[in-house]
Amino acid sequence: MTELETTTLAARLAQAIRDKLIGGELKPGQRVSEAALSVDLDVSRNSLREAFRLLTKEGLLRHEPNRGVFVASPSMASIIDIYRVRRLVECQALANAYPNHPAVSRMREAVKTAEAARELKDWAVVGNANMAFHAAIVDLADSQRLSTFYAQIAAELRLSFGLLHDPELLHAPYVALNAGILERLSAGDPGGAASALEAYLQQSERTVLAAFSRIDTKS
Repeated sequence: MTELETTTLAARLAQAIRDKLIGGELKPGQRVSEAALSVDLDVSRNSLREAFRLLTKEGLLRHEPNRGVFVASPSMASIIDIYRVRRLVECQALANAYPNHPAVSRMREAVKTAEAARELKDWAVVGNANMAFHAAIVDLADSQRLSTFYAQIAAELRLSFGLLHDPELLHAPYVALNAGILERLSAGDPGGAASALEAYLQQSERTVLAAFSRIDTKS
């Protein structure tokens, strides 16, 4: 395998692991089994280690000598920074969006999925739908670089969500809020949708930071 092929494979594996983080399959502080993951992704351990190196550099994983690789746990400073980035990226993408943009259909599908899962109290599915909704908002900007960058932010965001042990508290209030944002955008009011998202993100940030504070106090 050439150096270019090795680099490309590592990048693909890193994205696959990010997807697992975004999907909530890997939790903060969890030890990552190299053996199990290499089987799951059907790759060699050497290739997986290179992906681990990339994700460690991004702050999504951490390596502990003689212990292995673990999913990173976000700090309060990182949570605040994540939400700062979200406001800059998501609110601007929404404020300048076209109501008929193709990404709007993905937002609509995410809302429908979340509403159906809420009735079943399947909060894992609600959480995944929420992540898909916000990824679609970023796609409204029509920037592949921005969407790629947001994938890392989304993985860090999901780790911060992992600090909350009450998934209903975390996800239930935002199903209706997502629907409201979508309704404003579809009605041709992207500015109103962006303002609603700004308030939404402030509420979400307070919820996550409060959970972090409770954990920090206990420790």
